[in-house]
Amino acid sequence: MLLALDAGNTNITIGVFRNGVLVSRWRLRTVHEQTADEWGILLRNLFSLAGLDFSIIDGVIISSVVPPLDASLSEMSRQYFHREPLFVTSDTDTGLSIRYDNPREVGADRIVNSVAAFHDLGGPCVVVDLGTAITFDAVSSHGEYLGGIICPGIGISIQALFAKTARLPMVDFRDPGRLIGTNTVGSIQSGLYYGLTSMIDGLIERLAAELGSETRFIATGGQAELIVEGSRYLKQADPDLTLRGLQLIWERNRRQ
Repeated sequence: MLLALDAGNTNITIGVFRNGVLVSRWRLRTVHEQTADEWGILLRNLFSLAGLDFSIIDGVIISSVVPPLDASLSEMSRQYFHREPLFVTSDTDTGLSIRYDNPREVGADRIVNSVAAFHDLGGPCVVVDLGTAITFDAVSSHGEYLGGIICPGIGISIQALFAKTARLPMVDFRDPGRLIGTNTVGSIQSGLYYGLTSMIDGLIERLAAELGSETRFIATGGQAELIVEGSRYLKQADPDLTLRGLQLIWERNRRQ
């Protein structure tokens, strides 16, 4: 079995694959100060609750955009699973050619998402990842990672609006059901939901014009399905895209 971990700024997503099939997944809050032992005990408990055998993990792969976590995750993998983890970087053999000016600047999650999207959709394709930041990552028909776009994420937008105003309340992100709000909460929710979906649609229009009308788009991340419901162009969501990308990269490197 394969243990796949995607460590993001807000959440860490954990998946277990058996024979290439995702059999369990968990989404936890990212805690920067968590030690290797704390990660190990946490994973033991999760495995136990899921009825999984902790001892038959034969590989560990990690994508991380949180450098302070890397050492503790590495130590956890060696101490509790007796496996040297594979950290995905721009130097990892992913099957994609990285065309960024400085490939080392590309977040591991963006590379992993692009691998899964290109595998599923072919190219050109674009991944819209609704995480701490909203990222758009473009892959050509020749399997080239071309680069992308980075925008403030949903949570950041909500927190900034609340923190920088004196009287506006904190709200949850959802479709308010009507464009013109008749109260403060509804007005904020309308601005957030329709504003962000309109921004995404506008960028998709520009990307399609640049990459070609045959470009396919896919969303992932915590709010992907909600955004897809309101988008004019974004019609496909896959919350497990990053985990499946990790599994594909693992299989590619294991054969070498």
